Amino acid sequence: MGIVAGLDSSPDFTRIVVCDTDTGSVLRQGYAPHPVETETEGGGRPSDVDPQAWLLSLGEAAGGGLLEGVQAIGVSAQQNALVPLDSQGNTVRPAMVGGDKRAQVAAADLIDALGGREAWAQAVGSVPQAAQPVTKLRWLNRTEPDNARRTTALLQAHDWLVWQLLGRPVRRTTDRGGASGTGYWSAASGGYRPDLVELALGHQAMLPEVIGPSDAAGTTPEGLLISAGTGETMAAAFGLGIGFGDAVVSLGASGSVMAVHHEALVDQSGMITSLADATGMHLPVVTTLNAVRTLRGAAELLGLSDLESLSELAMKSTPGAHGLVFLPYLEGERTPNLPHTAGTLAGLRRESMKAEHLARAAFEGMLCGLADALDVLRGRGVAVRRLFLLGSAAELPAVQAAAPALFGTQIVVPQPADYAALGAARQAAWALGVSQGTLDPRNPPPWQGPVAQVFEPGDELAVGQAVRQQYVSVREQTHPGAFRS
Repeated sequence: MGIVAGLDSSPDFTRIVVCDTDTGSVLRQGYAPHPVETETEGGGRPSDVDPQAWLLSLGEAAGGGLLEGVQAIGVSAQQNALVPLDSQGNTVRPAMVGGDKRAQVAAADLIDALGGREAWAQAVGSVPQAAQPVTKLRWLNRTEPDNARRTTALLQAHDWLVWQLLGRPVRRTTDRGGASGTGYWSAASGGYRPDLVELALGHQAMLPEVIGPSDAAGTTPEGLLISAGTGETMAAAFGLGIGFGDAVVSLGASGSVMAVHHEALVDQSGMITSLADATGMHLPVVTTLNAVRTLRGAAELLGLSDLESLSELAMKSTPGAHGLVFLPYLEGERTPNLPHTAGTLAGLRRESMKAEHLARAAFEGMLCGLADALDVLRGRGVAVRRLFLLGSAAELPAVQAAAPALFGTQIVVPQPADYAALGAARQAAWALGVSQGTLDPRNPPPWQGPVAQVFEPGDELAVGQAVRQQYVSVREQTHPGAFRS
């Protein structure tokens, strides 16, 4: 038996799990919040963060001898965080993190500069969005030209943390998963597009070497092996153990649907972001802007204080919500691409104008919107035999009651856990096993899957598909041709 650790450096905290290399059993855990940063003017999460805050949080989470006996560490971190470095390896400015809305104009600028959405989809498998590093480079070039000129190397959050753990060696590395989200690396070709870095930043910059899923980034002077690391999305998928035939629906304020696939998908509409996973496969992702924010909006409208109360109310209704159909495009929508639209409530009749029916319609509308996203993947040949449902809202009875029939497949709701940290630990175990000659570089350690509840469509499948068809009918009447490329 060996011992490995996986750390997840999210936007708000660092969580560490220490695991047995053979079974994946969690032996001990550590947690620490990130130091408080100044909020943005709107009161939201800051867009600029000193990367040293990540190290301080990591050190606190690992305190008390948590890492004693650990032989290897894997690093998962928030995606889309851009860390620009100067020629001495120092940060040029604070890291630009998360969905940085400052770069929305820069995203549109880049799309036009390369010749449109199709050109970007063909080049790197995704269309520039405000959150992506390539778009943040364009913003930096236009808004902080002095900092742009000083920038000679580019890293993401997990790249930077791995580099720091190794003592800032000359060699800087990343993995396929992290690289595929930058907007200047193609999952299809497996290579960088330096010309896109130059298009955005105004000049070339050093990019980290992309190493294989089971490769080690290096070893510390104390002999601790550090694996390649990856982004949170890829680490969570690896921690869940998803494979061919599996899809994951993530229920946050916004939503996402991803699935393991054997090849990169080029989507001219830009709805699919073609990412690489942490195992050597591909991870196409479709995102919606409105998921749990739909439920929160409905709860506020009905004067309810929490989503549990909204779920309880919705369970008093029946499938189809007495004819109410809710298109949940409350903040515009990305899938379909309707950035300036609004939500729609259709089917109002005297008998349907009750609180429980509106609550049910909110849940069904949110899930139907995500089913639309799932259909984008299915329409491109992605097989889906079971669907993992993640997020606190996945525990709500109204979600569990409606999801199997609306998605038309088996629903798996894993026990809550930090799957990104578990995925990072599994990657560390893989790299350690390969280095010791006990594991095949092509096959990760066969850790046991998560404890989960399983829900089948059952006899309600026909009813659920009728509800879904009514939703599609209202969507087509309101936004005809919204899903045409």
